[in-house]
Amino acid sequence: MISALDIYLFDLRGYLILEDAIANDHVKELNAILDNMENLKPGEWYGYVQGHIFLTAKEGLNLQQIYEGGEPFERLIDNPSWIDHVMTFVGGQNSFDSHHGPLFIDENFANIRGPGESIGLHGSPVPWSKRAQFHVQNQEFNCGQINILMALTDIGPDDGPTMVIPGSHKSNFLNPELSSSHIKARDGAVDGATGAIEVHMKAGDALLFVDTISHGSKRITTGKRRTIVYRYGPSWGFFRHGYRPSKGLLDRLTPDRRKIVWPHHKTENSPYLI
Repeated sequence: MISALDIYLFDLRGYLILEDAIANDHVKELNAILDNMENLKPGEWYGYVQGHIFLTAKEGLNLQQIYEGGEPFERLIDNPSWIDHVMTFVGGQNSFDSHHGPLFIDENFANIRGPGESIGLHGSPVPWSKRAQFHVQNQEFNCGQINILMALTDIGPDDGPTMVIPGSHKSNFLNPELSSSHIKARDGAVDGATGAIEVHMKAGDALLFVDTISHGSKRITTGKRRTIVYRYGPSWGFFRHGYRPSKGLLDRLTPDRRKIVWPHHKTENSPYLI
């Protein structure tokens, strides 16, 4: 359940830490499946999951479409630890109608990083974009994207913790430490960014944050960092990459999960929609 304090702190800071969001046995199931995928190379497939990198290999390996990885990943789609929070912040809590569901996941992936790997500072409300917006009107949220970053390993000071700049989701000015070039802005860790704090997590914790907050991660000193990210937006959104859910996945999902993965209902005699 979402509390009044959750709402206040999210509005103030742009993020929340949800402790014990995933049960220990569930974390073990997720890690056991990832054990078989973590050696994928970019472009390689494991069923309907693809190895992928963002800009450079220094940001770690992504396993895109991870909700195709099995039922334990499907269970995360509407996890009760965060689904009410996400619907409230995206503004989808009143969107259960005949045309759209409450939300849409436009990207979902596991990320695996080792020593020396990180992702640089990125995210800002300047310049403005619809996907990254943070907006509140009449005490109701309408955020373009809410991310749930799930820790599958303990993430302490040396484990490449995510870093955020609290309150930066409301900034009216460009952070001068962010380069005007998006590529340069993400080249290097965020260790020394002014105002950034480390978010330490235990396996099973989740970090909820609006995408427009400035965020990144420190470099890993030792060990391996495993996380999963589901990115939620309004149901009328579309996929960030060229991936689409498989028919097998859609057939397996519960009706509520299917509305989030594929919000668009089939039109009679239409050859285009599943």
